[in-house]
Amino acid sequence: MSNDRQTAPLKTNEMRKPSSRLGALALGVSLGALLLVTGCGEAPPATDPAEGAAAARPAPNPLKNAYFGDLHVHTRNSFDAYIFNVRATPDDAYRYAKGEMIKHALGFDLRLNDEPLDFMAVTDHAEYIGVLPAINTPGSPESKVPYAGELFSDDLTKVNQAFTRFSTALRQGERMAEFSDYTPDRSAWAEIQAAAAKHNEPGKFTTFVGYEFTSAPDGRNLHRNVIFSGSDVPELPYSALDSQNPEDLWTWMDGLRAKGIEALAIPHNSNGSNGTMFERTKWDGAPIDAAYADLRTRNEPLAEITQVKGTSETHPLLSPNDEFAGFEIMEWYIGRAERLTKFDGGYVRGALRAGLEMATKSGFNPYKMGLIGSSDTHNAAGAYTESNYFSKVGVNDGTPDRRGSVPGGGATSWQGYEPPPNVARYSTWGASGLTGVWAEENTRESIYAAFRRKETFGTTGPRIRVRMFAGYDLGGASLANEDGVKTAYAKATAMGGDLAGQGSASPDFLVAAMRDPNSAPLQRLQMVKIWTDASGKSEEKVFDIACSDGGAPDPKTNRCADNGATVDLKTCAFSQDKGDSDMVTSWKDPEFKADQRAVYYVRVLENPTCRWSTWDALRAGIEPNPTLQKTVQERAYTSPIWYVPTGTK
Repeated sequence: MSNDRQTAPLKTNEMRKPSSRLGALALGVSLGALLLVTGCGEAPPATDPAEGAAAARPAPNPLKNAYFGDLHVHTRNSFDAYIFNVRATPDDAYRYAKGEMIKHALGFDLRLNDEPLDFMAVTDHAEYIGVLPAINTPGSPESKVPYAGELFSDDLTKVNQAFTRFSTALRQGERMAEFSDYTPDRSAWAEIQAAAAKHNEPGKFTTFVGYEFTSAPDGRNLHRNVIFSGSDVPELPYSALDSQNPEDLWTWMDGLRAKGIEALAIPHNSNGSNGTMFERTKWDGAPIDAAYADLRTRNEPLAEITQVKGTSETHPLLSPNDEFAGFEIMEWYIGRAERLTKFDGGYVRGALRAGLEMATKSGFNPYKMGLIGSSDTHNAAGAYTESNYFSKVGVNDGTPDRRGSVPGGGATSWQGYEPPPNVARYSTWGASGLTGVWAEENTRESIYAAFRRKETFGTTGPRIRVRMFAGYDLGGASLANEDGVKTAYAKATAMGGDLAGQGSASPDFLVAAMRDPNSAPLQRLQMVKIWTDASGKSEEKVFDIACSDGGAPDPKTNRCADNGATVDLKTCAFSQDKGDSDMVTSWKDPEFKADQRAVYYVRVLENPTCRWSTWDALRAGIEPNPTLQKTVQERAYTSPIWYVPTGTK
C-alpha cells in the first residue's frame, strides 16, 4: 500500500477556543448563558478503590452532567483497518481520545481539535480480529497462508484480489478454514481489554470494552457495536462468522446476562442496509411478534443516528415535508461502490414510525430506541470537526484528492473531473459524530446506566448539549434554572422514557440546548412528532419550537424565519452576530390528541458553517467541488419520549 505522506490538516484554533465541561443544563433567563449546576450539598470528593481510583474525584451530581464520547472506533486489529495501512493500537486510540497525538496511516500527526473526550470504546470487528496483523508477522502460523505476500504487496491489484477473500467470507458468514486457530483473535481481544483497563480513570475518563458484530449478508449492512458494562466479558466475541442473524447475537447476549455479563448492542449505518436494518419481519421472514420485540429492545436499546458514513435520521424521499431531511445522505452500500435501491427500513425515523404502528395495532414495539452518534473511524481517531477532517479509511482517503475535495493530479479546475466510484462514495462522508449522555458522574456504572435508560443524545460532531423532559402540572418549571431541572426529574419523564397519558391533559415539553462554544451559534430547536391515526397508520411532522435572535415560530407554518446567518466561502468565517448561545423553551403540542400514541424527539440546528470539503478546497487554493454541498448545518438529536394514551400499554 502507499506510504505517501501529507502535511497535517491546518488547525483553526483561533476559531476554536477551549471550552469547559459543564454540569447539569441550566439556562440563565436574564443572562442568556448556561450556569454550572453542581447539585445538592457539598459532599466530599468520592473515591472508588474497586475501580482502582487512587485520586479523589468529583462527587456525583444528582441533576446529571453532560458527557461526550465515541462508541465506535477501529484500530489495527480490524481486518479492514489494517489493510488500509492503519497500525495504531487500542492504546493509541485511547491516548488520542485523551488529547494526545498519534500518527495517521500516511504519516501525519493526528490530535483532537477540541478538549479530550469523556468516554470511549474501541470496537474492532470481531470477524478475523487480529488476524491481519498476525499474517504480517514473520514466523507466525498465519504468515504462511499462500496469499500472505499478495496481501502486503506493492501491487494494489494483488492486494485487492487477496483481500477479497476476507470480504467474501464476511458476506457469506463463513470463517476461512486456514484461520481455524483462534490464537490471533484471543490475543487481540486481550489487548483490547488491557487497553480499556489501563485507560479507565473513574471521574475523569471512562472506557468500555466492546467490539463490532459485522453482519453483511449480500453486502447489506446489519452491523452492531456490542458494548459491555464492565470488565467481565466473554472469552471471545460472538461474530457474524458464528451467525449473521442478529437475533442469534441477542440470544447470545441473553445467555451472557444470565451469567452476570451485561452488554447492549447498537445498530449503526442503517442507511447502508438497503432497507433491512428496521424491517417489519424477522430474519426468517415471519412477522415480528411480542417475543421478538422483547428480545430486541432488551438487547438493543440505542441506535446510532449519525456517523462518518452518513446520517441515518431520515431520507428526503421518506420525509418530503422536512426541508432539513437531506443532511449528509450516503446512498451507497458499505464497503463497495454500488448504489442502494431501498431506503424504507433503513432510517431511524422510519423505524420509530414502524414501531409506533406495531404498538398501536399489536401492543408491542421493537423499535423503542434511544439515539446516539459516533464516528466509525478506522484510523483509531475520529475527526469530529469539519475544519480538522481526515476522513475514515487510512491511506484510501487520507488526502483531499482521495476523498474528492480537490481534483488531484495538479489540476486547479473541476472542468472534466470524473471521480472514481470509491472517491465519489468517500465525498459523501462527514465529520460525525459523538454520543452525549446525561449521567451523575464519569464512571462506567453511571454512563452505562444512562445508555440503558436512553438518556442519551447524538451530535454530528459539535459538543451541543441538549435535554428534554415531558410531564403534567409542572408549575411553570423551566430548564433555565436549577429548581426547574429538579422539578423535571421529580415530576416529568426524561428523554428515553414513556409518558403515560393523564386523561385528556396535554403534556408540557421542557427543552434546553447549549451551543458548543467552539462551533457556530444555535439557529433553532425543532420537535419531530410521529403519531398514529385512527387506522393505526403513522404520520410525522416537524415543529420549530424555538427560534434564535428573539424570533418566534410562525403559527401557520410552524417554522422560524431565516435568521440571516451566512458563511464566507473564501475564508470559512461564519456570522458571529446571528444565532443564540443557548435556547430554552416550554412547548405544548398544538395538535395533541390524548387518544393517539405518539413519539417526540428534539433536533437542534446550528447556523451554517463550512463543510470539510470546502475547508480542503480553501487550503488548496481552488474552488470547492461544485457537486458537493459547500456548507452544513451541524445538529444534535435527543432520544425520544413515547406518549402512551390512558388505558393502553
